[in-house]
Amino acid sequence: MNLAALIESHPGDSVALIDHGNQITYDQLRHQVGQTRAGLTALGLERGDRVAIVAGTNTRFVVFYLAVLGAGFVAVPMNPLSPSPELASEIAAVTPRAMVVGPTGVPSVSGLSADVLASVDHILTPRASDIEGSISLASFEEVPPVVDVTQSDLALLKFTSGTAGSPKPAMLTHANLLANLDQGFAHPSGQLTADDVSLCVVPLSHILGLNAILAPVLRAGATAVLVERFDPTTVFELAQQHKITVMSGPPTLWSALAATPFDGQPLATIRRAFSGAAALNPMVRQSVYELHGLNIIEGYGLTETSSVLALGTEETPAGSVGRPLPGVRLRLVDAHGGDVYIGDEGEVWASGPNIFGGYWGNEEATAKALDSDGWLHTGDLAVVDDYGQLRLVDRVKDLIIVSGFNVFPAEVEDILVQHPEISEAGVVGIPHPHHGEAVRAYVVPVPNANLEADDVIWFCEQHLASYKCPGSVIIIDQIPRTSTGKIMRRSLG
Repeated sequence: MNLAALIESHPGDSVALIDHGNQITYDQLRHQVGQTRAGLTALGLERGDRVAIVAGTNTRFVVFYLAVLGAGFVAVPMNPLSPSPELASEIAAVTPRAMVVGPTGVPSVSGLSADVLASVDHILTPRASDIEGSISLASFEEVPPVVDVTQSDLALLKFTSGTAGSPKPAMLTHANLLANLDQGFAHPSGQLTADDVSLCVVPLSHILGLNAILAPVLRAGATAVLVERFDPTTVFELAQQHKITVMSGPPTLWSALAATPFDGQPLATIRRAFSGAAALNPMVRQSVYELHGLNIIEGYGLTETSSVLALGTEETPAGSVGRPLPGVRLRLVDAHGGDVYIGDEGEVWASGPNIFGGYWGNEEATAKALDSDGWLHTGDLAVVDDYGQLRLVDRVKDLIIVSGFNVFPAEVEDILVQHPEISEAGVVGIPHPHHGEAVRAYVVPVPNANLEADDVIWFCEQHLASYKCPGSVIIIDQIPRTSTGKIMRRSLG
């Protein structure tokens, strides 16, 4: 089935989207998507052509995404806040025939060179005058049907987050994305109904927003409230106004909500709260529970897995991402490819119908990620307990080896943020002439703090083995993160 067909069967008067207070019913959404599908087809695009979408979390993104898929083209979501050089690099990697630009993305696209703009046959903007050479779609009396697709038809080229290297376009088929939807709905925590109202504050250019938040809403015939820019006070207001029942987001969302004053019980209607994309600090989880009565469910996934691999329940212990979704197979593997014992760290390997087909135009990277038996080597380190609960430890590439001892940056970071004068921390390994590597910490002080590097090192020495303690500490204003809160370690050091 074509993923775009998710919206076809729901009652026409049910509300599909709420965007800046405007309600779009499923009938209206189907009409807009159909008109856009007809317009894209009229441009002369051919099946399998790539269409870049540079738009925020709004109706325009949703309509074009579904229209692109429904016409048999391949959607390439790009972050509208990315600097122009990054967009240029991504455009060169996937060579789109057309590019859809939303208001948020206009400045970045306008900053592209004439050569880059000329490489795209059609640039579609809200107003044809926004970017030189751009056009707007006309309206059509006849609308082509949603095209049939095969198991191998690409739906999406989604760039990875690039936390440990340059972003790469992962190839995801309609079958991959739909399989992950089925897997999520088969999990006791992942089921949505038509009565649910889900708040989407995660960028739709990210796989979490696209296939773990938006797609389940469209499958269930539920309602998505779209938010382009995250602001905790606005989240409280929208949650009360629209009686939000489901909310998902990265740890940065939950930590901001835990730190923001509020009146009444703004999150009282929420029945399910999810955190993903990065590890959630247990103290944040506890604060949200004490303040708002929400027991946050943690999940784990990657772009390469169509989003979710494992998901917990409200009873899952803090720090665990639960068990694999139905239909997902996971292994924890040592450096020699053997399965580790319960309680030992191992790299997460995954297989299932939701696993991507490789990286577009990059056979070398594909061969490193996917082995001949179809196992995805995630690069994530985890342990599993006696009850089958998975707990992430760190990234394989981020592992620091000091005199032969393994140091997990996340473990050191968890200690650092317990310092009363540290709000954020990032840890990396740096070359050392005698120990191979040494630990370096980057820390962000709380406002008005008088933080000293020696004090930070001494604090770590009280809680960590000596080889895990930072040998150097650099005080900075901000930890570089992706749009979903992951630390970009390649930007440190």
